[in-house]
Amino acid sequence: MAFLRSPSRDKWSMIVQSCGTPVELWCERVFMALTPEELARKTIDEALHQAGWDVQDVSHVNVNAAQGVAIREFPLKAGYGTADYLLYVNGKAAGALEAKKEGTTLSGVEIQTEKYSEGVPPALPAHVRPLPFLYQSTGVETFFTNRLDPEPRSRRLFHFHRPEILAEWLQAEPQAPGKPSTFRSRLRHLPPLQSEGLWAAQRTAVQNLEISFADDRPRALIQMVMGSGKTYTAITAIYRLIKYAKAHRVLFLVDRRNLGKQALQEFQQYTTPDDGRKFTELYNVQHLTSNTVDPVAKVVITTIQRLYSMLRGDAELDPALEEGSQFGTQAQVIDEPVGVVYNPPIPVEFFDCLFVDECHRSIYSLWRQVLEYFDAHIVGLTATPGKHTFGFFRRNLVMEYDHSHAVADGVNVDFEVYRIRTAITERGATIEAGPLTVVGKRDRETRALRWEKPDEDITYSARELDRSVVAVDQIQTVLETFKDKLFTELFPGRTEVPKTLIYAKDDSHADDIVRIVREVFGKGNDFAQKITYRTGTARIVEKVVGPDGTEMEQVTYKSTGIKPDDLLSAFRNSYNPRIVVTVDMLATGTDIRPLEIVMFMREVKSRSFFEQMKGRGVRIIDTNELQAVTPDATIKTHFVIVDAVGVCENDLQDTTPLERQSSVALESLLQQVAFGSTDRDVLSSLASRLSRLDKRLTTSQQDTIQDLAGGISLKDMSARLVNVLDPDWCAEEARKQYLQIGDTEPTEFQVQEATTTLIQEAVAPLATNATLRNHLVTLRHSIEQTIDETSADQLLAAGFSADAKERAQKIASAF
Repeated sequence: MAFLRSPSRDKWSMIVQSCGTPVELWCERVFMALTPEELARKTIDEALHQAGWDVQDVSHVNVNAAQGVAIREFPLKAGYGTADYLLYVNGKAAGALEAKKEGTTLSGVEIQTEKYSEGVPPALPAHVRPLPFLYQSTGVETFFTNRLDPEPRSRRLFHFHRPEILAEWLQAEPQAPGKPSTFRSRLRHLPPLQSEGLWAAQRTAVQNLEISFADDRPRALIQMVMGSGKTYTAITAIYRLIKYAKAHRVLFLVDRRNLGKQALQEFQQYTTPDDGRKFTELYNVQHLTSNTVDPVAKVVITTIQRLYSMLRGDAELDPALEEGSQFGTQAQVIDEPVGVVYNPPIPVEFFDCLFVDECHRSIYSLWRQVLEYFDAHIVGLTATPGKHTFGFFRRNLVMEYDHSHAVADGVNVDFEVYRIRTAITERGATIEAGPLTVVGKRDRETRALRWEKPDEDITYSARELDRSVVAVDQIQTVLETFKDKLFTELFPGRTEVPKTLIYAKDDSHADDIVRIVREVFGKGNDFAQKITYRTGTARIVEKVVGPDGTEMEQVTYKSTGIKPDDLLSAFRNSYNPRIVVTVDMLATGTDIRPLEIVMFMREVKSRSFFEQMKGRGVRIIDTNELQAVTPDATIKTHFVIVDAVGVCENDLQDTTPLERQSSVALESLLQQVAFGSTDRDVLSSLASRLSRLDKRLTTSQQDTIQDLAGGISLKDMSARLVNVLDPDWCAEEARKQYLQIGDTEPTEFQVQEATTTLIQEAVAPLATNATLRNHLVTLRHSIEQTIDETSADQLLAAGFSADAKERAQKIASAF
């Protein structure tokens, strides 16, 4: 029953259900007697139909019935046999398709389709001889060869092409008499690159990429350090793909909406080297804010989240799902890709080339199949590739440009590491119980504070700092040291606090840091601000030209629909704030050129993540632009990493897909379910988290959840998830279901179908209810922190660390 296990089985469900017969029974009754080859052809027929082909028997042929006609069992001239399918486009033969049973390896079938392509009777009309478009398929796996390519080579397809695109390819300008050119042939004849306006590294990257294109390498990786102009490099390549290679449409893929906005701005500002006009004056560039692509768009910019939503056929996507990165602590990767099915409005040939920005985040797990859906070249852009990045791009690294080269070329500024060590940071502390000792207990949700006398000594480790325990003096000691050394050792001679970004452990920790920074520096609210995904109101500062022709600041406030760029505008463009505290919102892809200090008050385990966080400070900046926000700065020659936790001294790990979900935040687990994941590790971890959370809630809180969930308690949600992970329970439920319709015992297929349905029902209360998910995340943070105002911290050391700098420099080369 190969068909019953194949993806195309879902495609038949709608037809079968209209007959009033259960899908499983219909499939078994109708297809039980079919051979594997016949089952494969049923699948292939439906796939061709989905792609817009009219499938006909040879005895009832009408080649003009549709633009694309696929004729079964087509007789060829003597000695060439019978083609399983001959493909007609606009009334003329254009290709052939060989069908094989599921599981057949297809490389050995290529010669057979070549034979078909040469066996069309001479009296019959054909666009090109031999026929150019050759497919081999089992219904589950499909390969395609375009014999018009310079070096025809089979490639795997997610689905068949539409006849419209084959007709378009046949109408392309000729590369030789009677032989239309192809995208791949045109890639071999690009004109020399005009290098005006390009840095040397950008020029090399484009040239190497085009060599890779000419060699028909389907994937290529560009590794360029932050601030070296990866996006500008990509736009240069895209412009040449559209103008000279006649690319129909190019996708620029990001994983956060604000990065898409930045990319759009760069396209709008790009001046074409040969024409002199802006890119967007010549070609339409669309940054998707809905699930509809403008048919005239030559470049489409979108998040990978939205693209996945579009492939699923969703009418729209909640914009909030585009704000958070699919990397770092806000969203962890998962073990198993979520399946993608063919969506006719977005065919596999929809894009000729995909540029994947920050590809170290986007190519794993959930998103890999989104990229592989398209019959397109894939180009990755990243500063921090990991092992899996190299693997995905088949080790085709066309450009490697690291921080040291960028500094030497004046593209990046260098950095120094200043280390601050304190006793509590490294060892924790003990609060000794005594008649005068009191400790604070703070609710993390309400921030309500109460005081109590401890019954016994309270000992906490360094790892508990700012999680379950807040040591006020530890934060204060670090920040006072930072202030004391700022104008004597870090930036001697300066009087203005340089623009500083502090990375905190979580939102609560960030809040504590902001308040203590203001106190330590003796400044007001404007001086230091928190920017996280929980920030409620944005102060937006824009530079405008006043009536007298002078530049002035225009300030507006925004409380709804806030985007990261809104929160960052004042930090970039205005004198205040001088210090911004975040968790990981500004960790990746964010351009803050005036930044001169990056301070770590949280640990980082991932090499890639550390490099991205550190990379916020490497950007060069024009002196006038720098002095507009930091008046006493002369020139940005370097930036300083202030390391208060030893992050530059730790052994960092490559980012890899999780094998277990124990370290994944509840918020991420819920988001994965919302995106359609039914991975067993995700569901198991989620069941455990919900169960633990339920035990800590008050009756009132439990009732609120039950109301939000439509009458289902948190305990019941957890129990349902546990049940669907039990194969015996699922088998028993299948047995109950199918005994009701007369069967004696459910088949393996029926058990699988029942299990799929049960899992979907179990996750539905969470997957379909964003309000409930957000409420659960809020409740999860409602735990108490111990406030230690008793233990006095002690400064152990503060100074520039050559060893730490050397170690940090080696992190990138360790890739």
